[in-house]
Amino acid sequence: MSGAVARIVDDLRTRGGLKGTDLANITEVSQATVSRWVSGKASPHPKTQLVISDLKYVVDRLADFYTPEETRIWLYAKHPLMDGARAIDLIHDGHTDRVLNVIESLSDGTYT
Repeated sequence: MSGAVARIVDDLRTRGGLKGTDLANITEVSQATVSRWVSGKASPHPKTQLVISDLKYVVDRLADFYTPEETRIWLYAKHPLMDGARAIDLIHDGHTDRVLNVIESLSDGTYT
C-alpha cells in the first residue's frame, strides 16, 4: 500500500501542483504524517484514503484543462458554481460530486 500512496502523492505533486503541505491541509493531518505515508512508515486511515483518491480523480480531470500550477489555484479558489465553496473543502467533506459537476461543465464548454 505504501508504494501506491507514494505514487499518488507524487502524481498529485506533478499533475496537480500540490505540495505535501497542501495534502496535509486537505486531509487534516500533519506534514510529517504525509512524509510517513510517502516513506512507507504509515498508511492513511481508510476515510483519508477516500479523500486522497477523490482528490487524485479531480486532479486527473483538471489536468485536461490546466497546468499543474493552475490546477492548484483552481482547487483553492472559491467558485460561484459551487456556491462560493472551495474545491478542496468540498472534496474533504465528501462532496466531490459537486466539484466534478463543475469540471464536467468545463468539458462541455459551458464554464471557463
